[in-house]
Amino acid sequence: MLTRLTRRLSTTLNLETQLAILAEEIASVVPFDCMNYRHQIAAREFVYATGMGGPHRCDYRLNLEGSFYGTLSLSRRQKFSEQELEGIELMLAAAICPIRNACQFITIEQAALTDCLTGVPNKRAMDEALARACCLGDRHGEDYSLILCDLDHFKAVNDQHGHVVGDHILKLAAVELERAVRNSDSVYRFGGEEFAILLPHTDETCARAVADRIREFISTISVNCGDTDVSVTTSCGVAQRLADESADQWLARADEALYRAKDHGRNCTRIFAAIGN
Repeated sequence: MLTRLTRRLSTTLNLETQLAILAEEIASVVPFDCMNYRHQIAAREFVYATGMGGPHRCDYRLNLEGSFYGTLSLSRRQKFSEQELEGIELMLAAAICPIRNACQFITIEQAALTDCLTGVPNKRAMDEALARACCLGDRHGEDYSLILCDLDHFKAVNDQHGHVVGDHILKLAAVELERAVRNSDSVYRFGGEEFAILLPHTDETCARAVADRIREFISTISVNCGDTDVSVTTSCGVAQRLADESADQWLARADEALYRAKDHGRNCTRIFAAIGN
């Protein structure tokens, strides 16, 4: 049984798949009503749950070589016997190495999709998200909008106050962007001083309201540089995705709207309208 479990777990680095295999193998020897797993991996809260719980529960902290790899709990209506608990512990001991490998794989994967300065997802992650949004939009007819934000006159900040101050402002901008949007929205560092915000279930009118709120939040940033305080504003371009539009076409329209905002004096929002220009 343990050999089969280890062999099955070693066939994948997908943590969700591993936990489904583990649940299936445990259930074959120790019946249970519910299994829950929870772990903070990088900046992501990973949760896996199957079944409905009962009043009797056994909880385990998964540790290996001094490192923590999440908590797992099983519950059911009847109390677990000592023999059953021993069996569960044996199976968890066999599973911990594959689970560790899957957790480390997620950490590496997250690092590849995260901007190292601001901690928000990077352009690669944005490209994947836009492609996914296009597929879902075409399949279900859902509205998606995209906002591109560019910090105004940011080159002057770097030139006058140095890149340390500039980097600090970029970090603060990422914080304010995430404060200004909903949990369902996603913030990306698109490049340099430019950020992108993907808004699901949002038309261009609502997206404009979000963009204006973003500009308001960004305007609160102030960094003391001794004899002066440095503040920034941002210009925003908004585009609602059109039916059958590719990610590149959608992004190009948002970029054109951003160009119009900067061409009209900056610190404003412009929309590339879905109907007409």
